[in-house]
Amino acid sequence: MATATKTVSYGEWLTMPIVEDAIEEVVDGEIRLMPPNKTAHAKIVQTLTAAFVRQLDESKIQIYGSTFGLVIRKEPLTCRVPDLALFIKANVVEEDGYVHSPPELVVEVLSPSNTPARVREKLSEYEAIRVPEVWVLSPEVRTVEVFRLRGNKLDKSVMLTDGPLSAQSFPEASVDVDAVWPD
Repeated sequence: MATATKTVSYGEWLTMPIVEDAIEEVVDGEIRLMPPNKTAHAKIVQTLTAAFVRQLDESKIQIYGSTFGLVIRKEPLTCRVPDLALFIKANVVEEDGYVHSPPELVVEVLSPSNTPARVREKLSEYEAIRVPEVWVLSPEVRTVEVFRLRGNKLDKSVMLTDGPLSAQSFPEASVDVDAVWPD
């Protein structure tokens, strides 16, 4: 016998209590709880954040780690928690304490629980809100896949295993792919 999954509306979700020590995403109204990231994952995000902070003007750029909600759509409610997102401050739209505008760059660091279907799902959602660039980092194989918006589609632009990497929106900030991976 199939079990029906309860879905929540945007309004219901706003009044729900916060779950401590978990990451919560909502996909098509279904709440998905995920455990906190492991240290290797956190180190990668920290390394990238530090590189961007050193090279970008924080008076113009907003950098968020996996501590914020990015609302993809209100109906059916979909809210993601990217590992890292970079915004031009002037473009950020905040409502009800959540971001409702596309970042210029999203970075996702894969975890063992990230199936190819889940990665495609996230890319499709980022594509729907017109995120111009998404980096997908795979610590297991030490690769960075770069997806760039062409027309209405996020297409894989390049896969890197080493060398410098810059986002199209932030060419002044370069990240050394080799230096991203924890020892």
